[in-house]
Amino acid sequence: MCRCRSTTSATERAVTSRPRGRLLKPLLLACAALLALPAPQAWAQNVSYSGRMGDRALLVIDGAPRTLALGQEAQGVKLLMLDGDNATVMIRNQRLALRMGAQPASVGAAPAAAEASGPARDSGQRIVLGAGADGHFQVNGSIGGQPVRFLVDTGATAVSMSQQEAERLGLNWRAGKRVAMQTANGVTPAWRISIDRVRIGEVELHQVDAVVGSQDMPVVLLGNSFLSRFRMQRDGEQMVLERRY
Repeated sequence: MCRCRSTTSATERAVTSRPRGRLLKPLLLACAALLALPAPQAWAQNVSYSGRMGDRALLVIDGAPRTLALGQEAQGVKLLMLDGDNATVMIRNQRLALRMGAQPASVGAAPAAAEASGPARDSGQRIVLGAGADGHFQVNGSIGGQPVRFLVDTGATAVSMSQQEAERLGLNWRAGKRVAMQTANGVTPAWRISIDRVRIGEVELHQVDAVVGSQDMPVVLLGNSFLSRFRMQRDGEQMVLERRY
């Protein structure tokens, strides 16, 4: 029996291996190009203004503190304006007005539609407010069924009102706990009470903490004892409150 051995030469092996090399090279180049691409930017979802350091704002972006100067950007958050207790940032082409110490502003995939001004719109779980000409958010509501004009104040710990307003609403504020209230004129005496019902449109909350002060107040401040039960999103001239519980 004759045993045949391959007579393929080294030259022939080199020739047959060339197409494989030609295929691998473009694939390797493509993989290298993909690895060189920048990773997608992680956009911030929650931003709050917690303090100021000279001409820099101390922001809390998704739970992490960041210090930004005007025009500086981090995690897609760009600081546009810094004025005392107020700051304006840009996120995903949305301008958000922040107030020092307020609840974090949430940024969704798209801003909810809302009226630029006028009464609140709601669905039983959500309230949409429009800013007035002065930039403040005011809305008509009720306390215990009595009509009230509210001014949204994210810096206020609780719903706040004067003694005269509390008496008009039939609230027994004298039975409340005596506390000290910090105002622009200094510390004044106040009384902490619990309100049975606070209503704005179709949204009604129960057992809301309130503070009744001795100073005159033209409106009732809608503070965080009410606002903290909502997820808050601000976008320029609108504020959206989405009920948490």
